Amino acid sequence: MLPIDAAAHGSRWRRRHPGEKAVLGFGLTLCAVALPAWPGAALVGTATLAVLLGPAGVAPRLLWRAFRVPLGFCVTGAAPLLFQVGGAGGLVSPAPDGPLHAGELLLRTSAASLGVLLFAFTTPVSDVLPRLVRAGVPAPVVDVALVMYRIGFLLLDTVARVRQAQHARLGQASRAAAWRSLAGLGATAFVRAFDRAARLQDGLAGRGYDGTLRVLVPRAEVSRRFLAATAGLLAVLVVLTYALRGLLT
Repeated sequence: MLPIDAAAHGSRWRRRHPGEKAVLGFGLTLCAVALPAWPGAALVGTATLAVLLGPAGVAPRLLWRAFRVPLGFCVTGAAPLLFQVGGAGGLVSPAPDGPLHAGELLLRTSAASLGVLLFAFTTPVSDVLPRLVRAGVPAPVVDVALVMYRIGFLLLDTVARVRQAQHARLGQASRAAAWRSLAGLGATAFVRAFDRAARLQDGLAGRGYDGTLRVLVPRAEVSRRFLAATAGLLAVLVVLTYALRGLLT
């Protein structure tokens, strides 16, 4: 199991309805995208970080390990705005408002990423997928997603075991050995994937599979207090953003 999935299963908000956490996480993400980058995105990012480390109880080190990957994409996407191609400055020259636009984009994308991570760190995928049927998603699509979610973890476990065995047999002792180990790893994972799929199909057929996977979904009630607090937080962020923007300008 991936660290973010393990954190979601052990989260303080594990028993809360996924809809509540979706409203909070994606509401903050929408605010990060829609509000002015300064000071809106900065306020949204700060508030999201406070919720993650405070009420949600996410460990700072675990949050950083998960956030550094999307942060790298945010930085990579903002860096090209620092330069312009063509013009009086030559083939490539610094853009006149490059630092401003790059900073705004970095603020928006990083704050939006934190909003998505808030939902991911507090809501297991196994709690979300079965409820999508009630939201109108076709049941076969949800069933395929559930099966792929399960097989994905099994394949990751298989890859980890094969790599451990290869290291124990000096499979990484040289560059040639490392390439041979990589080829063997890919072949083994490919064969194991088909084997797992065939065994899963046989198991479902033996249990009278009729086209629908019946999964026991934990009962969770929607908390009006939580939704009210979420609406209040989003409203405060919107009002505070435009109030500070008026003072700053």
